Amino acid sequence: MGEDAAVSQQPFDGVRVVEFGQFVAVPFAAQLLAEGGAHVIKIEALGGDPTRRMRPLAPLETRTFLSRNRGKHSLPLALSDPGAKPVIDALLARADVVLMNFRPGLAEKLGLDAVTLGERFPRLIIGTVTAFGKEGPDAGHAGMDIVVQARSGLMAANGRIVDNRPAPGDPVSADYMCAMTLAFGVSAALLRRERTGQGGSIDTSLMQAAMTLANNQLIRSERQDGARHRAVLEKLAGQRAAGVSYAEQLQGMPSIRTLPMLKVYFRTYDTADAVIAIACGSHSLRVKFIDAVGLVDPGLDAVDDGDLSAHYDELTAKTETVMRSRPSAEWIDVFHEAGVPVSLVKFPIELFDDPQAEANGMFHTLEHPTAGDLKVLSPPVRLGEDGFTPAAPTAAFGSETESVLSELGFSQTQIDALVDVNVTHRS
Repeated sequence: MGEDAAVSQQPFDGVRVVEFGQFVAVPFAAQLLAEGGAHVIKIEALGGDPTRRMRPLAPLETRTFLSRNRGKHSLPLALSDPGAKPVIDALLARADVVLMNFRPGLAEKLGLDAVTLGERFPRLIIGTVTAFGKEGPDAGHAGMDIVVQARSGLMAANGRIVDNRPAPGDPVSADYMCAMTLAFGVSAALLRRERTGQGGSIDTSLMQAAMTLANNQLIRSERQDGARHRAVLEKLAGQRAAGVSYAEQLQGMPSIRTLPMLKVYFRTYDTADAVIAIACGSHSLRVKFIDAVGLVDPGLDAVDDGDLSAHYDELTAKTETVMRSRPSAEWIDVFHEAGVPVSLVKFPIELFDDPQAEANGMFHTLEHPTAGDLKVLSPPVRLGEDGFTPAAPTAAFGSETESVLSELGFSQTQIDALVDVNVTHRS
């Protein structure tokens, strides 16, 4: 076999990553890199990542931790202890990429901010996640997904209301979008370094990730929308001052969609046995849908739908009655035949045995030495046959301390000393 046969097909093979991350965005981004072949060392507090204690399956092993920390090598480290500095320096000297989401001000205190690291390690790629961005009046504020969804407009854009108040979606969508953005940024930075020899800083924020998810609603024509938006904002300020309910405030918000039509063509419906979702994003799909349910809609050919609210209220009631007359499986067959996008509204628990997920390998079995077998999501991207592969569980907390430090050049005596003064921990 030729020399090329031995070359790894994984895109990040040989790339060394140091992760200073908690919660979602940095850990999940690092897991994606590990599944692409990167050697990831995850720095944890001496007591372990906080998610290790959230409803354990086995000691220090939880669903939450395992969902975003596979394929890594863990190193417990007391970052603020001066004795940790030689370890941090050794890690960074060998790293290609460092990822961090410290609370505001901590990176600078530890000497791990992008400016300092960039000066010391010109080839290092430094990826940071902040809540609201590095500049501006909110830069120093802490923030997590629900707060960022509120601040970014995503919560309102999603339109979910519980007890007359806006509510976030249950998945931490801004966090995961930020993780994907960070992984993309690392890929881009590695490609640029391949061409230029220079590292660089990648800045991502939960706020901009959330705004990206609301992208469809975040475009404004200053000529067509400017004056109208100013009027809406002035009215909103008055409503808030008067204590008007959120639901009433929401009614006054502009939308890029044709709102009356949404009542019929872009929504969920009760059927005789379950709820289905349909999405008719074009005129041709709306025609197919209304024909499939056996109704007519003169409003589809109207030039201006400004006065069609009453018409669509009536059509909505008729359509809902028709939809409740047949079970979901029948309607799904009808709409598939018509070419209308449709799905049963499924609960996450149903996806574990979903034939579509199974056919596309969207899950795999993670064999864990203490927690047993777990069904977990496969890497969300494919690159040939083995560019991204499901990663094994990260080894038990503290079990790799000696091997990681030894690889960094620390002697057994030095390792023992670091353990003795609680700079690190081993099991």
